[in-house]
Amino acid sequence: MGGFDILVAVVLGIVEGITEWLPVSSTGHMILVNQFMSFSDKDFQEMFLVVVQLGAIMAVVILFWSKLWPFNFGAAKNKKPFIKWDSMILWFKIAVACVPAVIVGLALDEIVDELFYNAIVVAGALILYGILFIIVEIWNKGKNPVINTVSEIGFNCAIIIGLFQVLAAVVPGTSRSGATIIGALLLGISRGAAAEFTFFLSIPVMFGASLLKIVKHGLHFTGFEFITLAVGMIVAFIVSLFVIKLLLSYIRKHDFKVFGVYRIVLGVVVLLYFLISGAAVV
Repeated sequence: MGGFDILVAVVLGIVEGITEWLPVSSTGHMILVNQFMSFSDKDFQEMFLVVVQLGAIMAVVILFWSKLWPFNFGAAKNKKPFIKWDSMILWFKIAVACVPAVIVGLALDEIVDELFYNAIVVAGALILYGILFIIVEIWNKGKNPVINTVSEIGFNCAIIIGLFQVLAAVVPGTSRSGATIIGALLLGISRGAAAEFTFFLSIPVMFGASLLKIVKHGLHFTGFEFITLAVGMIVAFIVSLFVIKLLLSYIRKHDFKVFGVYRIVLGVVVLLYFLISGAAVV
C-alpha cells in the first residue's frame, strides 16, 4: 500500500458519509468509484468498505446522544431516575427491528455477494426503489402522518420496518435507509421520524457488520493500513455530521421524490457504464 491509498480512503470516506444516510444506495456509488480508483490490496479494500461505516455510525451517536444514552449518572444528586426509560424502550424497539436483518445477514451474507453483487442487480434495485419512492410520495400527498415522533413508533411498526431492512440485506443497491424509510412512510410515519429511526437502526446493524468483517479479515493490520482505515473513518464521521443535519433540515419542507429521481438516473448510469465498457463489478 502507498500514498495513493490515503487518497482513496478520503474519497471513499466522503462517499460513505454522504450515501449511507441519503436513501440513494452506498453500494451503487461505491461500485462506480471502485472502477476509477481502488486500494492496491483487494482484501483490505473489501474490509475497508464495511468497517469505514463505523465512522458514520459515530456521527449518529454524537448527534443523538441525549436520546440514545439510557443512563443518568449523578441521578441521585439531580433527583432523577438512574435509567432513562424512554431511551431504554427505544433501544428495545431498535433491537426488535434489527433481528430480521441480523438473521438474514448472517445466514446469507456470502450467498448474496456471490449471486446478487453485480451491476445489473444493483442498477435494477436503484431504479425499482427510485420508482417506489416516487409512488409512495404521490400516494402520501395530502395525508397527515399517523406517527410524528420516534417515541410514538410501536413495537409492531418497528418489526415491520425491520422486515423492510431485510430487503437491503438481500438485494445490493436497495439502500438500507431507502428500504426502511419506504416501509415507515407506508405505515404513516412522518418523514422526520422515519429518517431518525433509520439512523438509529444503523448503529447495531453497521457495528455488527463491521465487527464481523474485522474478524474475517483478522487483526493483522500493518501500521499504514491502520492509518488508512482511520483516515477513512474520520472523513466519513465528519461528512456524516453535516449530511445528517442537512437531510433532517431538508425533509422538514420537502419530500423524498428527488431521491427517487436521483436513484433512477444513477441506476441507468451504472447499467449503461457496465454494458458499454464490459467492466466487471469488483
